[in-house]
Amino acid sequence: MHYTSETIERAVDMFASLPSIGRKTAQRLVYHILRTDKTYADNFSNAILALKEKVLFCEQCFNYSEVSPCPICSSNKRNGGIICVVADPNDVLAIEKTNEFNGKYHVLHGILNPLEGVTANDLKIKELIARLTNIDEVILAINPSVEGEVTIQYLAKMITPLNIKVSRIASGIPIGSAIEYSDEATLARALEARIAI
Repeated sequence: MHYTSETIERAVDMFASLPSIGRKTAQRLVYHILRTDKTYADNFSNAILALKEKVLFCEQCFNYSEVSPCPICSSNKRNGGIICVVADPNDVLAIEKTNEFNGKYHVLHGILNPLEGVTANDLKIKELIARLTNIDEVILAINPSVEGEVTIQYLAKMITPLNIKVSRIASGIPIGSAIEYSDEATLARALEARIAI
């Protein structure tokens, strides 16, 4: 599609490059921004720049934070003997909404996917194994997909010889769905009824 402005076309291309944003939605977003005042556009662009300038990885759990260690890792109120392993930072937010988990987290930043070339070296698995000192339990809260199952089995094989209890969240989250889209009650039930591997 050719726009009357190269600037509009570039903006549509940038929005369309975001996950799950098609060209029509990108076009609507660009036109929305054009209809707003300059202050809104300045605030919007400053928020994006601040993300890149201020947000970093927590040195312990690899979640996003503005400080390292993050507030969860540095909290004395959290149970440091339990680590919940998740694939993405969105999963931490979803689990935190349940108010059922009081341990700490480890974010892998993906799951094993040999067909797409994602190997253990591409994930924060070495960092997880390095953290497993004085740990009582590792909960694998990974989406129940084929790739998720591969990741769960891989991690279980690495952690079990360390004499640490390894569990996974229980069913309640359907195969093929994502943790971040599950409601709080389903996630709470899945955490509560986790099973040993």
